[in-house]
Amino acid sequence: MNFETPADLPAQVARALEEDIGSGDVTAALVPADRMTRANVVTREAAVLCGRPWFDATFGQISREVRVEWRVEEGADIAAGELLCTVGGPARAILTGERTALNFLQTLSATATAAKRYVAAIVGTGCQILDTRKTVPGLRSAQKYATRVGGARNHRLGLHDAVLIKENHIAAAGSIAAAIAAAHATTRVTVEVEVENLDELSQALAARPDMVLLDDFSLDDLRAAVALNREQGTPVKLEASGGIHLNNVRDVALTGVDFISVGSITKHIRAVDLSMRFET
Repeated sequence: MNFETPADLPAQVARALEEDIGSGDVTAALVPADRMTRANVVTREAAVLCGRPWFDATFGQISREVRVEWRVEEGADIAAGELLCTVGGPARAILTGERTALNFLQTLSATATAAKRYVAAIVGTGCQILDTRKTVPGLRSAQKYATRVGGARNHRLGLHDAVLIKENHIAAAGSIAAAIAAAHATTRVTVEVEVENLDELSQALAARPDMVLLDDFSLDDLRAAVALNREQGTPVKLEASGGIHLNNVRDVALTGVDFISVGSITKHIRAVDLSMRFET
């Protein structure tokens, strides 16, 4: 399956390499410059593979002589002990790029794996999992890519591509209705407002945003919110957020909300255990 990579991928890789290499790899310099080698990348645990484009770009920016032969497609389920790819070329280049390439691969695979677990937990409900802006600084677009690989949908990329009116915005604007009206008057992007109870939801629905975020609602209140929304001539999209984990996400989805946003798929990840070993 093909996934669209972000435009800033090369810049992300360049920054990571600059951070790691600095003025030069003094340890790789101990290896003869003409030494060629091959190395195998293996996963030590089950996961969803994600990050191949970053892995390839890492070695591509170091040396055009490095070749990566993939055995597993992007987005595929991988099993513990499985060979993911073989890297061949100048030993110095492979040694220099090893950690940066693996950092991208293990981090993005972890994000895709977490996303897929949540997507699998609500299959058949008609609800969709959204990511959030709670990402690793500098890797926003990379982690957003990884959540798509895992089957989730992207929420807004940043503060520029959608309006999300929260408590402090409402206080500054004077009311929920005033904040939504101002948003509609000044922008054409999606307008969403966060509410904390059913009374605030009623105010929001009357002002006609595109979406409403139901923050920390109980299951009973989520069901009531869905029913209230359906009473509208044209219901808006409802998103549930707050206190959601794998043990309760399906119950939340079954309330009838359209989306569930989960910050943990990008911020509470644990890197997938990968290993690169040189052939002898």
